[in-house]
Amino acid sequence: MNPIIAPSILASDFANLQSEVEMLEKSQADWLHIDIMDGRFVPNISFGFPVMEAIKRHATKPMDVHLMIVEPELYIERFRAAGADTISVHIEACNHLHRTIQQIKATGAKAGVAVNPHTSVQLLDDVIADLDLVCLMSVNPGFGGQKFIENTYRKIEALKNLIEARNSKALIEVDGGVNENNASLLLDKGANVLVAGNFVFSSADPIQTIADLKKSSN
Repeated sequence: MNPIIAPSILASDFANLQSEVEMLEKSQADWLHIDIMDGRFVPNISFGFPVMEAIKRHATKPMDVHLMIVEPELYIERFRAAGADTISVHIEACNHLHRTIQQIKATGAKAGVAVNPHTSVQLLDDVIADLDLVCLMSVNPGFGGQKFIENTYRKIEALKNLIEARNSKALIEVDGGVNENNASLLLDKGANVLVAGNFVFSSADPIQTIADLKKSSN
């Protein structure tokens, strides 16, 4: 299976957001990764519904929305209405995780759960069969451009074993510090989706960089 490449809009040039989205539309990117931060769950604020709606006006590719916010259950329906195709909530932010997963699915969106670097994937044992996606944070969430956390490789293997043991169809997404040096090994360990932000948008040729990531499993 070819990897799914999901460039993170957070690293794009917001002054030229339309052209950035149009560039991704022409590239081999599969999804658009949308990071929503509230300044409470993570120490940063990104953007909300108006920017998401603006992106959606120019995007035909699926929007992979990563909610780094407290009380995500209050906003699930609005994010779906704003164009989200997949909605991932943090396990650390949900008091009633199963309920929130079912709430996402009720909107017609795919349901994902994001896991911080310090959180064990074994905590997903009771919900993994209900998930479409697990987003493993390979940096501490909140800021782009951080160094990749090497323990992520072990977590991918543990998560893959859990998915297989529970007969889940969940994809494994890796978010943070993904580049040409680690993409192949991430995929070899079992990752399906690679999120790349600065590596794509700061490159001299983002379209070629995305194409190179797409070939990482070959």
